[in-house]
Amino acid sequence: MNNRTKAFAAALMMIFSVSASSCGVSEKPQETTAADTESAAVTEASAGTGNVKISVDGTKFVVDGKEIWINGVNTPWNNWNDFGGNFDEAFWDEHFAMLHETGVNASRVWINCAGQTVLRMKSTGEVKNVNEKHWEDLDKLFDIAEKHQIYLMPTLMSFDHFKDGNTGAEQFRLMVQDDAFIQSYIDLYVDPFMDRYKDEPYLWAIDLMNEPDWVVENAECGRVGWEYMSNFFAKCAAAIHEKDEDTLVTVGLGMIKYNSDKHSGNYVSDEYLKSLGGEKAYLDFYSTHYYFWQNQYMGYPFETTPVDFGLDGTKPCVIGESAVVSESGRTIVQEYENAYNNGWNGVMAWTSNGVDNCGSMTELKPAIERIVELAEDKVFPLGR
Repeated sequence: MNNRTKAFAAALMMIFSVSASSCGVSEKPQETTAADTESAAVTEASAGTGNVKISVDGTKFVVDGKEIWINGVNTPWNNWNDFGGNFDEAFWDEHFAMLHETGVNASRVWINCAGQTVLRMKSTGEVKNVNEKHWEDLDKLFDIAEKHQIYLMPTLMSFDHFKDGNTGAEQFRLMVQDDAFIQSYIDLYVDPFMDRYKDEPYLWAIDLMNEPDWVVENAECGRVGWEYMSNFFAKCAAAIHEKDEDTLVTVGLGMIKYNSDKHSGNYVSDEYLKSLGGEKAYLDFYSTHYYFWQNQYMGYPFETTPVDFGLDGTKPCVIGESAVVSESGRTIVQEYENAYNNGWNGVMAWTSNGVDNCGSMTELKPAIERIVELAEDKVFPLGR
């Protein structure tokens, strides 16, 4: 039972005194019928049994002791800045239903795309407050995810927040460079997020930021140094793990370049983050992104192991973004299958809903279905 429903359940217990065999959420106790029992059995069977939360066991993801492979997608937004803006509950309900039916078990969602729709900032870079509608919309998203057995990877921020022309860009740059302002972000956003959602069964992991590489490299995003970005990630990861060590944390780096000592260094390694934020400052898994333009510089991940690609082999590894339609000469079916066979723990194609020209579920569906065909027990370890 998640935090949002505990109070409601307690109130019901105070109002009604009913036996365990006739518990329910109706306004008054009702007699349990055979139809009710059958319906409950179907619901339980469709959702599986046991603990549905994803955890890490060595270099694998597990659910209730069984390995799970992330047969995933990015559904980054329907309407830019949905959550606190123009949230369309029907879209997410229908889309997640379709994803589950196809064989998808996880989706990465940008819950804060850019600007100050969610976070209201002072000119100094200190966080002032959070749009209450953000929480109301997220409540609905988590309910929809649980309904359709879609594990969520909410992405809390993107390089877009730092980009010239976007409202608040300068404030976000200032915020990540000041420990006091980082703490205001933790106090007013990260901690409330954890208090509200840490017990949600389909919260798979928190992605602290989408592609911070561009904040470091690009003039239009401020060229904020890694010493600041990594410090920001360390402080946020430590705050999340302080609230709940079982909540998984990652950073959606745009390329392996900054996630590997084989290239320019691993700026999110355990050693580096802990030096900045203490023992609870670490990522639980890597979720490096890959697009074909990177091939000539950093290699091709789908036909190699995570370690050979340049990751350190200490934790699970997923390909957190990759185009559905690419120039690699391989089909998306081949890429998903090769990733599975080469020891990756999942792939999350960009995107399921065709937000740009990189493809959609129309092209991705055969790859999702192929993985289910190969390993349904790892896609839906507790049943479908």
